[in-house]
Formats: sequence, structure tokens, C-alpha cells
Amino acid sequence: MKFYDFLDKQPPIGKLVVIEGTQRVLADRALEVLLDRLLPADVRDLNLARFTPEELGDMALLREALQAMPFLAERRVVVVGETQNMRAEPRRELLAVALAVPEGSTLVLVDLLAPRGKGPQGFGVAAGRAAGRIDTTADEGTRERFVVETLERLEASAEPRAIAALAQSEADLAAVRNDLEKLSLAGKKIRLADLERESLSIPDPKAYKFANAVLEGRSGVALGIAHEMFEGDRGAAIPLLYALATACKNVWELARPGGGRLYGRDAWSERTLRPLAPRFGERRARDAYERAVHGIESIVTGRVGSTIEEQRTLVERISLELSNLARR
Repeated sequence: MKFYDFLDKQPPIGKLVVIEGTQRVLADRALEVLLDRLLPADVRDLNLARFTPEELGDMALLREALQAMPFLAERRVVVVGETQNMRAEPRRELLAVALAVPEGSTLVLVDLLAPRGKGPQGFGVAAGRAAGRIDTTADEGTRERFVVETLERLEASAEPRAIAALAQSEADLAAVRNDLEKLSLAGKKIRLADLERESLSIPDPKAYKFANAVLEGRSGVALGIAHEMFEGDRGAAIPLLYALATACKNVWELARPGGGRLYGRDAWSERTLRPLAPRFGERRARDAYERAVHGIESIVTGRVGSTIEEQRTLVERISLELSNLARR
């Protein structure tokens, strides 16, 4: 069933659940809701096991975790994440275990593949009726509700045209959330013009070249691109930092245990960014992302002045910091 149907209808949860689809932000929330329903907080640590594909080996650890008796709870829960990155033979072995989950346990597979997409057959399709399936693929209705809920959480508002544009876009929902968080800092109603200028697209591809140069540790090249952009656009700081934040977010995703994947408008950059993920690692990639976002916040909120010199200095400082981080 669709993600929001799962939230609204609260269906019974059986022995096998597959979280599928391509929107990680919805998959993370689905897993959180599942755990809240299955395991009260006071007994969760005693009854929850998590594995990455690399930790499974011959599946002996997984079988052992599923066969253990619940402790002060109705069931044990075992989560295997990032299964979309598994090769064919391990997927077959995992499917065999998934179809034989004993009573008293629930196995959750996070398998971020499009249910009807090309490539490996998803576990939800392979398991058939044996699995409860939560589809995180986002159609226009899902996107609109996600945007509205995000605005409510941020205590922000947006023009109907802006909401419609986000609902009809193909952007990854994590990127949509980041866009709204950034634009909401200004404390005013988000307009379609704001999205067109700063969020849905960055018209100058030089900003992406700048971001890649920073993350590759080529600070001289990055600063040269930044200076060129500032000469043609006094407001270049936001596009530059936004491109950098997006690249850092994608490296963070690719640095996840088991190796993540990029979807939607970010998929084209995976080939370039994947080699950088091991260099950064998950923690440093997250730190780089947060540093870039904080730079955007400092401009939007006025903590950094509005002159081109002040904003160029900020971009230069962040570029050098992250380039040094990449070279460590």
C-alpha cells in the first residue's frame, strides 16, 4: 500500500514487511512508525536488531536474531536496511529467510527499489502476499501532502502555485524538504518566484562544477568558478551554497552503510560523487552538508551582510573548510 495509506489506515503488521519505493525520507518515516507500533520505547532496545547487508554473511546471524524469544514484549523486530544494494545470490538467500520468519518475530526489509521498475525484482514483488508492503513512491497527491505537512511543521506558508509546482515536480522529497526549510527561514510566505529562483533549479551549471571541485579538494578551481559567478551575479552566494549543500547531501547518502543510491533529479550526479563517499564517510559528509546549510541560513537570516564582499567571503571560507575536509 501507499505510504500515506499505511499511516492513515494502520493495517495489521505481520511477520514480513517490505518498505519499497524510491523516497528515502518516506522510508525513514515508515520505519519509525513501524517501530513505534511494534515495540514500546521501554522494551525496544531489548527486542530490536538491525543489520546491513554486509553483516548478514551466510544469513546465520539473521536466522538467530529472528528465532530469539521476545523479552517483555509481544514480538521481536529485525530490520535489514539498504537491501536494494545486494547482489542476486544474497537476495535469493535473504528471500528464503524472509519467507520463513517464525511466529513472534517481524522482519522488516528496507528495499528502496521502484516496485515496477527495471533492474532487480523487489522483495515485495518476490514475496507476494507473504509481505506487507509500504510503497514510498511519490505521486502528485503524495508530494502535495508531504509539502503541506512540511510547511505545517515549519509553521510556514506558501502560495498555492508554489505548492502545486512542488507537487508536480520530480524532485526527491528530501530535496523538497530542504528547499522549504531554507526558504522558510525568511519568515515570509513562500512564493513561486522564490522556488524558481532558488530551489527547483539552479540555472547556471557552473554552480555544480563549483560544488564538485570543493568536494574533490580542488579549492583553487572552486574559488575561480565562484569568483566568475559573483562577477556576473551579485546574488551568486545562494546558488553556490545550495549546489554545495545538495552535493554534500548526496555524498552523505552514498556514504551510508551498504552504499546508498540517488534518485530523481540527483541520479545524474551519482557517477561523479560515488568515488567521493569513501573519502568523506557518513559522519564527515553529514558535517559538510550541515556547514553548507548553515551558510545559506546565515545569508537568509541576515547574520551575514548583504554586500557582495561579505557573501563572497563566506562562500570562500566554507569552500576552503570543505576542501580541507576532503583532503584529510
